[in-house]
Amino acid sequence: MPITVNLDVMMARRKMSLNELSEKVDLTLANLSILKTGKAKAIRFSTLEAICKVLDCQPGDLLEYSNE
Repeated sequence: MPITVNLDVMMARRKMSLNELSEKVDLTLANLSILKTGKAKAIRFSTLEAICKVLDCQPGDLLEYSNE
């Protein structure tokens, strides 16, 4: 897939665990884990907004396009 999710990178930069992010964003661990491992097929803008707000980042910090 040409879209890479860098959620783990931003979480490491902010020294935040998946559990802590899950609580602050109000998403299940399972859904965040799917997103973190790059297995998600889609993401809602509201979810992306919540993650960006908690991690104090831009959507481009989390999502990366690479031409395969």
